[in-house]
Amino acid sequence: MNAYRSHTCGELRAAAVGHNVTLSGWVHRKRDHGGLLFIDLRDHYGLTQLVVEPEAPFFADVEKVRQESVIRVTGEIVARTDETVNANLPTGEIEVRLASFEVMSAADELPLPVFGEPDYPEDVRMKHRYLDLRRETLHENIMLRSKVVREIRNGMEAQGFTDFQTPILTASSPEGARDFLVPSRLYPGKFYALPQAPQIFKQLIMVAGFDRYYQIAPCFRDEDARADRSAGEFYQLDMEMSFVERQDVFDAIGPVSENVFKAFAGERPVTSYPFPIIPFDEAMLKYGSDKPDLRNPIEMQIVSEHFRDSGFKVFAQILNADPAHEIRAIPAPGGGSRAFCDRMDSWAQREGLPGMGYMIFDENGAKGPLAKNIGPERAEAVRVQLGLKAGDAAFFLAGKPAAFLPAAAKARNVVADELNLADKGRFELCWIVDFPMYEWDEENKKVEFGHNPFSMPQGGLDALNAASTDEEFLAIKAFQYDLVCNGYELGSGAIRNHKADIMYKAFEVAGYGSEVVEEKFGGMLNAFKYGAPPHGGCALGVDRIVMLLADQQNIREVTMFPMNQQAQDLLLSAPSEAGAAQLKELHIRIVPPIVEKKG
Repeated sequence: MNAYRSHTCGELRAAAVGHNVTLSGWVHRKRDHGGLLFIDLRDHYGLTQLVVEPEAPFFADVEKVRQESVIRVTGEIVARTDETVNANLPTGEIEVRLASFEVMSAADELPLPVFGEPDYPEDVRMKHRYLDLRRETLHENIMLRSKVVREIRNGMEAQGFTDFQTPILTASSPEGARDFLVPSRLYPGKFYALPQAPQIFKQLIMVAGFDRYYQIAPCFRDEDARADRSAGEFYQLDMEMSFVERQDVFDAIGPVSENVFKAFAGERPVTSYPFPIIPFDEAMLKYGSDKPDLRNPIEMQIVSEHFRDSGFKVFAQILNADPAHEIRAIPAPGGGSRAFCDRMDSWAQREGLPGMGYMIFDENGAKGPLAKNIGPERAEAVRVQLGLKAGDAAFFLAGKPAAFLPAAAKARNVVADELNLADKGRFELCWIVDFPMYEWDEENKKVEFGHNPFSMPQGGLDALNAASTDEEFLAIKAFQYDLVCNGYELGSGAIRNHKADIMYKAFEVAGYGSEVVEEKFGGMLNAFKYGAPPHGGCALGVDRIVMLLADQQNIREVTMFPMNQQAQDLLLSAPSEAGAAQLKELHIRIVPPIVEKKG
């Protein structure tokens, strides 16, 4: 028999009453009830209540033991009385009357509490993460993550994918973020890069003929942390498949995604596959975002013609100033009160906008300054187009869509939240497709890749050759797609550009000559010259999926040992300075940053 335990703290039930057991674990909580001492003993599997009677020779030792000390006990399993049964605890019908008690590791005074899980400063939690991980919620989140990964693996294997590992030390690749560089000892002045993603390798796996690849891949990006994005490193379900079009990729990864969510969503409904497919331009029009939260039923519309040459001079002048300008409306069903509309107008001003015009609709028509200035006929046309009724309202934003869409997307969600229009207790998944191949780089005044540079442009080489102006290049779509859930991008993918001539031309459009392509991507380019299959794939963020399933707002709540918001590992004090001997061996000299003097 195991010297430390005959059972775990989560498995004892009423059927075991009368048996003697040995248990080991942490002192979760200690209580004194009229002379009897009670301990909730915790291990990885659950809680068991221990009871110590006053005549026990170790009673004084139990009185002194601190929470989170590790103890070993023996005793008899006894049934709780009817009034003391804890129906919320799997072991709540029994308790263990102690016959022996031993402290195996005494705990000092705790820097943060485990029992009760009160809010605590993040720096303390990160510095003592091993204690933080003992908290029930975080412990459950980490276990959920493990179960999600197992479900993903099972789903991918069932779809005929094979797990392959790709290199960690590799070359720099333009994935859109800064690389983490690793200096080479053997080649002074040269560096490896940690992979931002296994992009090139997984495409080479397809060229090598392995057909269906997947991996729970570690990825490293030197970018700032956000609530939904880890600093430094993260894990993704990375997959690639050969001889496929976009729908084939959807049919492979879509059911796996559905099954993962349904396996852990509990009572929350999940979108059944096939998921809705929304073109990028439609998403930006209706939702103001390529990551729409479809739990929110509000859809924006263009209402420019109702304001063109109207009595509302501000909007009329904006429309006449530039043919690219628009008026967008955000319907607000049930929002037809002056107090609510004024709150939204104040919110818009806090967001840096001059405000948001609005109309309120009642039985007598439209109310408000906008309605008064454009007249009843135009106001009624707006109401009819938006499908609104008495008691509803609408908000309006004007100008260049690219300038106001971020605020419009936020406003859409704020309106839905304020009016309780969104059903938050569900998971709504969709595909966003047909992303622009290129975007305008305002800083450098040039066309640049908009998404993944290795994507196949729609129309192939013919589309690239037919375009001659910036506007025409910016109009080219790519076979790129994102999987979105509840307003979060779960992952991105594409049908890849597997032809060398198209790759040369695609990079040329973005200002990269053939010599740059050959220097940076020579390995993949050469591989394409020896027979590359049409292929495509995607990558889904594992941590973000778990964050949604765990109903958390911060990805650090589902990551075992995350860095803090400032990309610091407070537990092991990283990043840290390297010793002089290490730097000499790597041929590196530290040059302190120049601090500009003020004044």
